[in-house]
Amino acid sequence: MRFGLLPFVAGDDAKSAYPGLDLLATAVLLLDRGRVIAYANPAAENLFELSKRQLTGRRPDEIFADAAGLLAAIGKAVASGASYAEQELELGVAGKPKLHLTCTVSPIELSAVTLLLEFRHIDQQLKIAREERLQEQQQANRDLIRSLAHEIKNPLGGIRGAAQLLERELDRPQLIEYTQVIIGEADRLRSLVNRLLTPNRMPSYRRINIHEILMRVRGVVQAEFPQVSVVADFDTSLPDFDADPEQLMQAVLNIVRNAAQAVAGTTASPTVRLTTRVARGVTLARKRHRLALAISIADNGPGIPEQLRDRIFFPLVSGRDGGSGLGLTIAQTFIAQHNGTIECESEPGSTVFTILLPLEVGRAGA
Repeated sequence: MRFGLLPFVAGDDAKSAYPGLDLLATAVLLLDRGRVIAYANPAAENLFELSKRQLTGRRPDEIFADAAGLLAAIGKAVASGASYAEQELELGVAGKPKLHLTCTVSPIELSAVTLLLEFRHIDQQLKIAREERLQEQQQANRDLIRSLAHEIKNPLGGIRGAAQLLERELDRPQLIEYTQVIIGEADRLRSLVNRLLTPNRMPSYRRINIHEILMRVRGVVQAEFPQVSVVADFDTSLPDFDADPEQLMQAVLNIVRNAAQAVAGTTASPTVRLTTRVARGVTLARKRHRLALAISIADNGPGIPEQLRDRIFFPLVSGRDGGSGLGLTIAQTFIAQHNGTIECESEPGSTVFTILLPLEVGRAGA
């Protein structure tokens, strides 16, 4: 999913008579006693691609073509005095493709408003359900991996200690080489286990500027991959916000380093582009946000193999020889702990990871 990314402008939020409805991800219309639209929330404006001024003061059948199904649902809700849900509804707006929606009509008594209409795109419902299943599966995988990591960590210490003791008793250099291999492999596995357990630490929030973090990431990756061009395209009007700088830098660094590894040696002009913008009308962790920070990491590499695209955030899944399959897992965990999300779109010649984070001040833990 691509979000409309616009420059940040202070004071965009206008006052509303229904501030609670303004934050909903669900598109909401309120009808008065004459079945005229008295209110439309921002999600409805986005869904129907009409402004609040174009929606309010008109009846639904004046706005939507083929509104018979909607009018029938309204009639059934009014007749029964209870909510009525229409699972498959087609609504068309002049000059725009038809929308396939579910609609719930609820009678209410709120001043002059008598009906509340909730609309949700069917594709959006399927996407939300799929994301919830993936999150549950990924959490189960992470819990399993962490449990195994704890079980592995203690025997590793014993193996390493025994190898060190054995090395002191040996007088043949050839045999000492074998103990060095044991110690080296034990250290490598311990490092892997520590990386598996790292995301357990909860964020320690403080006020940060995202561009300072991104420039540090850019410097690290540019030094490691001098043949790759790391381009910055920042919206400098973005405000500071609350986050854990170490976790956020590690999450971004993991993604940018993966992008640099993907393009290095695979294209004539390997490029990674870092972009920051404001995303409007975004739902994160089941909460609607008017404004969110969008960090885009794009590369012009060969793309992620199709068979891996649905599993790239799973632990130990890697599309690169020698990869541990932990970088994206750790990045996703850190971003999720900040109430954000990571999304990926990939095709040959273009892979884009988009990190979305709330911009509000005073979040839990801040």
